[in-house]
Amino acid sequence: MLGPFDATMVVIGGIIGSGIFINPYIVAQRLDSSQLVLLAWVVGGAIALAGALCYAELGALLPKAGGQYVYLRDGLHPLAGFLYGWALLLIIETGAIAAVSIAFATYALHLVGGPDGARVPLALFSIALLSAINYVGAKPGSRVLNVLVVLKVVALAILIGAGLFAASHGGWFEEVRPTPPGAPSTLVLLGTALVPILFSYGGWQNANYVAEEIENPTRNLPLSLVAGTVAVVVIYVTANVIYIRTLGLAGLAGTVTPAADVAGRVLGAGGDRFISAAIAISTFGFLNLSILAPTRVYYAMAADRVFVPALAQLHPRFRTPGVAIIVQSAWSFLLALTGTYDRLLNYVVFADWIFFGLTVSTLFSFRRALPLSKRLSGTFRAPGYPLVPGAFCAIAAAVVLSVVRADPSSAARGTLLIAVGIPVYYWYARRL
Repeated sequence: MLGPFDATMVVIGGIIGSGIFINPYIVAQRLDSSQLVLLAWVVGGAIALAGALCYAELGALLPKAGGQYVYLRDGLHPLAGFLYGWALLLIIETGAIAAVSIAFATYALHLVGGPDGARVPLALFSIALLSAINYVGAKPGSRVLNVLVVLKVVALAILIGAGLFAASHGGWFEEVRPTPPGAPSTLVLLGTALVPILFSYGGWQNANYVAEEIENPTRNLPLSLVAGTVAVVVIYVTANVIYIRTLGLAGLAGTVTPAADVAGRVLGAGGDRFISAAIAISTFGFLNLSILAPTRVYYAMAADRVFVPALAQLHPRFRTPGVAIIVQSAWSFLLALTGTYDRLLNYVVFADWIFFGLTVSTLFSFRRALPLSKRLSGTFRAPGYPLVPGAFCAIAAAVVLSVVRADPSSAARGTLLIAVGIPVYYWYARRL
């Protein structure tokens, strides 16, 4: 069983990937003042925390393996839950595993001076190794995760700590770029900047996948979601303070490798190797969690007899969804070999935020079906109801519409992918 520390590491590990090392330059390009950039990261953190609070109530109410699948199944309709698991297996999570494994291999080889030709084999090896670790039990996988999460947080702490003592860019906090004629309003620009920020903050839901494997989940799951998300918000905002303080707003907007640039300035010649190691550790930890948590969704779907029955089988010795892990890894192998995920990234995000919004909307259904007065005393409840979940759902819709506007063809492919799951669901459902 996973203790509160293990569960918190799942949350932190699910959020911190490569985004905080790279995405800040995109935000700096879209906003014209240092203070607005920092405000955007605070607002993004508040949105992530709102989502985590809603998921905390859902997890305390239904502490079952499968997380989002269970909430959508019971709060909206079994079809909604199935379509989430369908999209998760076909591209959202397996595509993330493939992409992150390639990112890990790229930085790991850069660190040791390895040949580019070894990138795909190393990526496949990393998937196979972590799949094998998680195959033999949740506890071994969580121990690996704990070590990797601690290492990535330590790496960020070193970068932040060194940046605090380094020479700062003059006037960094008040820096403002001239606004070009005809530019969109500040509110619109803030909305576009929030898209990469929200991508970076996503991942708090991973702990909900493994709710049945957490000790005393009605207490420890909400605790881990809130503690883990707050910790990441503090880390992200502080990291961006260091980026702007060291590089200045224009400098941050002018580089695609902000973490490497800061590391080079504050740590000297070894900064590049340090940041390569940090990103390799971070992506490897994120990859481990991507393999550990989502297989519980496929297991829950198969246990409901609306998906391949073999995915519901637990290993007789390790008590893990071994077949689900193998299937997920095999499909991730294929995506890593073909490189398809890069072309499908936009509709992966499109699908993911559809289900974020739908999942939080189930909170309204559960509040009606099981009022707080009928719940056990002390059961976690999301603060700010109904404003907080309502605002989160509206923001999720805005993210989806942003993808539709920016890349309508990818949004159309994403819609088609989800729609294909509808006849598959009814084919299985009619056999019940």
